[in-house]
Amino acid sequence: MHAPASTRPTPEHEVTAELQGIRVLQRADWNDRFPWLLHGVTTRGFDMALRSGAPVGDVMARWDQLQALPGVRTVVHARQIHGSGVRVHDGGTPGLHLVSPVDGHLTRVPGVLLAVSVADCVPVFLVSEAPRAVSVLHAGWRGVAAGILDAGFAAFRDRLGVEPSELHLHLGPAISEPEYEVSPEVHRALGEPDPGEPSPLDLRRVLSERAVRAGVLPSRIGVSARCTRTDPLLHSHRGGDSMRQVAFAVIREAGP
Repeated sequence: MHAPASTRPTPEHEVTAELQGIRVLQRADWNDRFPWLLHGVTTRGFDMALRSGAPVGDVMARWDQLQALPGVRTVVHARQIHGSGVRVHDGGTPGLHLVSPVDGHLTRVPGVLLAVSVADCVPVFLVSEAPRAVSVLHAGWRGVAAGILDAGFAAFRDRLGVEPSELHLHLGPAISEPEYEVSPEVHRALGEPDPGEPSPLDLRRVLSERAVRAGVLPSRIGVSARCTRTDPLLHSHRGGDSMRQVAFAVIREAGP
């Protein structure tokens, strides 16, 4: 059953920004609301895939660029397995850290940049104001079915005492419903009505409805209006692209 229209989040149109030569998409209102947070999704022309077949040296140079952003000392990334694991990062030595396979990260430590790679799956940003903390999740349909969103909420609750009602959530650029036809088995795995035949699925709607049921206020949920399959700024796995963009967030070390 879909959420009533009155509780559905308003689509957000991210703005493009240049961060030391890196073109990214950002929520403009978050830049104003959370001046202590740097966040974004990289765009086409800045392939971050470690297994895309691109020259490894070129890809690693882009990761170095990400680490060179102001206030960043540590970058954490993981091999993603479409599961529900969320790792909490309490610090770390400077540099790029490829940690054990998980699909989500959480930190309250300034200077620790969290990164997930995406190219149709949904990048999920979760932000707490008090205490200041941020989480980034990689949510494909398997991860959503496995409970990655609830795992993100549980990490905030268990480690920081923060309830879903206290969080802000953004669902970033991902494949849109018209471009995402999936089998009835996928619909059923997500608790959706069985359409009886391959049918389109709006994974960001599924996530936003689950967030509201968990207690997130609809007014604190944003959903990107961008589709990775049709937007020329973005890579798309279904579009035959082996390259990836990265969704990232970091608490600024010198933030107000």
